[in-house]
Amino acid sequence: MIEQFVDIEAKGGAIETFICHPERKGPWPIVIFYMDAPGIREELHDMVRRIATVGYYVILPDLYYRQGRGITLSRECTTEGSAEFKRMIALMGTLSNEVIVDDTATLLKFLDGQPAARKARIAALGYCMSGPFAVTAAARFPDRIAAAASYHGVFLATDKPDSPHLLVDRIQGEVYLAFGEKDHLTPPAQIDTVRAALEKTDVKFEIEIYPNAGHGFVFPGRANYVKPAAERHWERLFELFGRAVQ
Repeated sequence: MIEQFVDIEAKGGAIETFICHPERKGPWPIVIFYMDAPGIREELHDMVRRIATVGYYVILPDLYYRQGRGITLSRECTTEGSAEFKRMIALMGTLSNEVIVDDTATLLKFLDGQPAARKARIAALGYCMSGPFAVTAAARFPDRIAAAASYHGVFLATDKPDSPHLLVDRIQGEVYLAFGEKDHLTPPAQIDTVRAALEKTDVKFEIEIYPNAGHGFVFPGRANYVKPAAERHWERLFELFGRAVQ
């Protein structure tokens, strides 16, 4: 495997980005991996590696780059009410779907110049905070993004004009949305709103509820980690990629 850290120049500064792909000659299908709210950490690097090992060019940008270089949060950031949790919420507040659209355009321009990266049929992947980023990217770049996956994604249906559920009719690729049955951040009514919006379109989609799983069930470093659900997440993700972007 080839791993590298690259600075990608953007209007708001340099986006520190982790890239991983097979050493064998490509080009490889691209996966844009949008980080979750706790930010860049080795746990995410390992997930990038797992995706890359099966034949993908995976790019993981630090979305907090506008706030400084190398921002890290401790594991306490997932403990509601802690100082690190409040810091994480503040960092989340600096991002929006429109900000991520700008960043995605910058990433796509960079990727177009990488010989190891295939330009067509890109996948967008998001977790928690970045679930709506992946769906928004699929809607705003429909000619590039052929698959969008969101796991325990929040704010997929809001009352704001840039709510992802209002944009789904623009999507040309396939969409997979996974939620934990016990996730208090994604109530059934919100999921139903997203489902209803997708059902009004011709988009190929699937919404799956993972039983006995709460928010963040994918991540081994979280208290809510559920190994069977996390492994199913990998199975379903690679099935999607195999259908839509290979």
